[in-house]
Amino acid sequence: MSEIHGRTSLYLVQHGEAVPETVDPERPLTAAGRSSVEQVATWAKRHGLQVDEIRHSGKLRAAQTAAILAAKLHPPRGVSVHPGLGPKDDVRPLARALATHSGSLMIVGHLPFLTRLSGFLLAGDSERALVDFRYAGLVGLTHDAEHWLISCVVPPQLTAPG
Repeated sequence: MSEIHGRTSLYLVQHGEAVPETVDPERPLTAAGRSSVEQVATWAKRHGLQVDEIRHSGKLRAAQTAAILAAKLHPPRGVSVHPGLGPKDDVRPLARALATHSGSLMIVGHLPFLTRLSGFLLAGDSERALVDFRYAGLVGLTHDAEHWLISCVVPPQLTAPG
């Protein structure tokens, strides 16, 4: 699943559910959040999803989500913190970088950043919400020479055992 017919693949994942800031300012994942991310990671591995690299914002909840995904997907270029992936960061620098990116990349991030990035890539408008992200949900986009397209949407409830 890393590259389909010469297309670059981008996987956007909202971090798993985190504890409220009033409970812990670092906002680690809850037990349910960890479980949902594990389920999505297991689903992704089972369905052959391959990523070259996983990037995250550096916030604890995103780092924990990325680590769980990496443990199942084993990206060859590993997991890294990247500036500019915070909840309110400008999506344009990443969008410009993605225009020349090749291979497959997973971004583990936050709202509203992921909503704004997907709107910008798909419609050229970061204020146009085209994807309804959920905690631990995965959205796949592919890019050919001209356009970004949605290739898959995997809400965590789809991956739940049972």
